[in-house]
Amino acid sequence: MKKSKFYLFTVLTLALALVLSACGTGDKKESASKGSSSADQVLNMIEPTEIPTGDPTLATDSASFIVIGQTMEGLYTLNDKDLPVPAIADGKPEVSKDGTVYTFKLRKDAKWANDEPVTANDFVFSWRRAVDPNTGAQYAYMFADVVKNASAIMEGKAKPEDLGVKAIDDNTLEVTLEQPVPYLDSLLAFGTFVPLNEKFVKEKGDKFGTNSDNMLANGPFKLAKWDGTGLTWKYEKNDKYYDKDAVKLKEINVQVSKTPNTAVNLYNTGKVDRTGALSAEYAKQYANSKDAVKMVESSSWYLKFNQLRNGKETPLANVNIRKGLAMAFDKKAYTDTVLSNGSFPSNGLVPKGVAKDPSGEKDFRDESGDLSTYDPKQAKEYWEKGLKELGVKSLELELLSDDTENAKKTSEFFQDQLQKNLPGLKLKLTNVPFKIRLQKQDQQDYDIQMAGWGADYLDAMTYLDLFVTNGGNNKAGYSNKKYDQLINDAKVKYANDPEKRWEVLLEAEKILIQDDAAIAPIYQRGHLTLTQPYVKNFEEHLFGPDYTMKNTYIQK
Repeated sequence: MKKSKFYLFTVLTLALALVLSACGTGDKKESASKGSSSADQVLNMIEPTEIPTGDPTLATDSASFIVIGQTMEGLYTLNDKDLPVPAIADGKPEVSKDGTVYTFKLRKDAKWANDEPVTANDFVFSWRRAVDPNTGAQYAYMFADVVKNASAIMEGKAKPEDLGVKAIDDNTLEVTLEQPVPYLDSLLAFGTFVPLNEKFVKEKGDKFGTNSDNMLANGPFKLAKWDGTGLTWKYEKNDKYYDKDAVKLKEINVQVSKTPNTAVNLYNTGKVDRTGALSAEYAKQYANSKDAVKMVESSSWYLKFNQLRNGKETPLANVNIRKGLAMAFDKKAYTDTVLSNGSFPSNGLVPKGVAKDPSGEKDFRDESGDLSTYDPKQAKEYWEKGLKELGVKSLELELLSDDTENAKKTSEFFQDQLQKNLPGLKLKLTNVPFKIRLQKQDQQDYDIQMAGWGADYLDAMTYLDLFVTNGGNNKAGYSNKKYDQLINDAKVKYANDPEKRWEVLLEAEKILIQDDAAIAPIYQRGHLTLTQPYVKNFEEHLFGPDYTMKNTYIQK
């Protein structure tokens, strides 16, 4: 999404969860008559936010990974049951006895949209580019402790050419791992691991991925009519795609809507066939509509506390200040009144449904339990203790979020809750466009941020390794040596010991949430969208891209 998702997935962001798009009370017969038809196979839909980047290596958010999910394929892709299945890979790989060397045969009919073949070198180039420190890819950490020498390359102790990936010939890719990885197939379905056409990327230079003219697809669709900043774009069927006969849609028109009334009018007048996630108002109104589509996602949402800003420690470097903030807001009131879309309170980082214990019986969230709950009395005690330790009687902090209407409502909810329960707190609200929020996060130019993360692969690690010291997605100045060691042990020392690996991941989440309050869990996202009944096989995912449309079609 991150999904992924994140996802949200992702980074998965508040805009994707809270923004609106909706259906009003118009005449459904009129709406259907104006909508898409099976003859033209054109889908019109709403997205809640702009595309930050079209470069798979630099993408960090669910909006960008949605685009990658429609236009690019790697060794694996996701089917309608969220299972990774071979894509560019021609069947299953050969695996060495020790589980560290994978040999993939590639499809000989896989092509880029410019008619050039997809080769093993395209994967080698893409993966080396991702781990090269000069690229600045935040998702490079996904290769760490997975593909051989990735960590050493990112630390400047080895060269990108030393990465454990090799083109044996045009259609044979050899991947060497640091140790066995139980979730490798789902990891390889993620957007950062897609191939890139080396010649095209080098010709485009810094312009690669900045607009649709500077992107090259190998997936079901090509991106078109995106100028790099605009609120509209489209997907066109890619006639060079190896499985083009399975793709029914000829065109998908997308436009961004950040205001409820606009989205409602577009849906009611038949100008769009699918909305994004409904705002609370419309989610309540259309909960029982025949057009309503409900889904619980893998997106976990939380307040992110930045401990280091502009090179200086913030008041949030004080653990009691963080604990006070983390316990001072009513999660259920928030999900019931502000969201009302199927989201529900969460008291940990790893959401339900993502990870099971080695027996396959216990869910990670259930076993880890409630690590951070609403307790205004104890919140006040922690807060006042923190103020005393800082030698102050009051604090002014900033809450960073998006500029959508629902994001603003969310900010106001937390401003009211936190100021009411924490004497001496003044919370300033900063609501900015999604892309600007990502920039501020990357620069650690914030105090508190509304943040979210969707699964990139189906394992608790996709959430827990976000917060290792100096991690690419940490961006909050959090550091705990014991936490770092536990995450490393889960990746390396206990890679072949499922029971012990499970135990150390549970311990790591407790340190992150309960002991250190590095973040404050809020909710696991659910959503309700409206889709015209004639839109079939719109596949939403728990991880990776929020959805894919390869199998989507219009049935008159």
